[in-house]
Amino acid sequence: MGLTLIRKSRAGSVPRDPRIAVVLAGGAISGGAFEVGGLKALDDFLADRKITDMDLYVGLSAGAILAASLSAGITPDELVGVLDGSSARLDQLRPLDIFSPNLVESVERPLRFGREMFSYLPKLAGELARSLPGLPASAAPAARAWLREPSYRNFEGLANDLLGHVAPRVKGPNPAHPFPSGLFDNASLERWLRASFQRIRVPNEFRAFARERGRELYITACNLDTAERCVFGHDENASLTISQAVQASSALPLFYKPARIHGVDYVDGGVRHTANIDVAIEKGADLIICYNPFRPFSNRPQPRRAGLPENPRLADRGVPVILNQVFRTLLHSRLDLGIRRYLADENFQGDILLLEPREQDARFFATHPLAFWKRGAALRHGFESVRTTLEQDFEQVEEVLGLYGLRLDRAAADRRAARARVAQQWVAEEREPDAREDAPRPRRVV
Repeated sequence: MGLTLIRKSRAGSVPRDPRIAVVLAGGAISGGAFEVGGLKALDDFLADRKITDMDLYVGLSAGAILAASLSAGITPDELVGVLDGSSARLDQLRPLDIFSPNLVESVERPLRFGREMFSYLPKLAGELARSLPGLPASAAPAARAWLREPSYRNFEGLANDLLGHVAPRVKGPNPAHPFPSGLFDNASLERWLRASFQRIRVPNEFRAFARERGRELYITACNLDTAERCVFGHDENASLTISQAVQASSALPLFYKPARIHGVDYVDGGVRHTANIDVAIEKGADLIICYNPFRPFSNRPQPRRAGLPENPRLADRGVPVILNQVFRTLLHSRLDLGIRRYLADENFQGDILLLEPREQDARFFATHPLAFWKRGAALRHGFESVRTTLEQDFEQVEEVLGLYGLRLDRAAADRRAARARVAQQWVAEEREPDAREDAPRPRRVV
């Protein structure tokens, strides 16, 4: 696991009653499961104040589901149960809750396009019939020029004259209209979260939630028509319910159709920002624990070793791998820019603990973001990765969290990890070849 510590606090500068924020970035399906595993590992180390007891939570996309759940008191252990079906209180998150087909648009759009074409074709035929008699005279000059000098320039002029003369004046149906705006509809995800809140008797309205829970929850999405970020919360935009805000935030473009709620179309919050750490800073957070599961893979050529194949280039692995790397790079570059901005922000004098996959984590990089049936492996990998990082860098993390009243208990974490491995039937993970003792240590920015 990659660990970045951004240290801006100074001795004696931490408030007596500091505000602690949990910021969770998006990660699709496998990234969300990876986050659940990592959150459980972190929660196992916390002695007195657990991950569900922080002051404010910020989430987008898959992180929005987790932020809403944690702030509602749903522990990482119970989120594990949601993924594997062992929860006694909450329904399992099933494939149909995530892969609910966009049937309405898949039927309506082709039918509407067919009706439009049925109406348009006779008009097109009529216009073509009226334009044909005048075609020779219209194209004659360009045709003579091309015959005199058969160059590409003259051919292009002839083609433009021909097409311009016969081109219909009546606009036809858009060729994209038959296709749905997304393969799936994440309204089913909204229904699952709404039912979960009802079952545990937690308000699904931001203001009532803040009053009853004493926790601040912020969910971000992107308005498709204006390209603006929308921040939903008790003192921000409270026009949606929490489950509707999560639906808006998790509407991954093309995969899900835009979430149209109260006449506004929303898409995934990750379109605008990667993690929204700035929201936590604006709301007065002193310590920010941020979890970002998407990071580009460092595929630097490795020295050839006996018995090991040569490290292939990413481009040689096909288009999906290229897109995976590009997608992660775009998200992570924005997060890096944000981190530099927070370092330069004189108004923020707190600390940030950023957890991410290691740059050389080939196993997680190879897991497709939408692979629902890989969620168990992603959960386990997230758990072991964060746990290993906290073990290796215990003193640094303990020092930072201790400033804010968060005490770590190594022995308790060991006991909880042992119980989890037995319950989940996890065997010890094999160490990857690049997980060496000389691997890069945490980046500490002062």
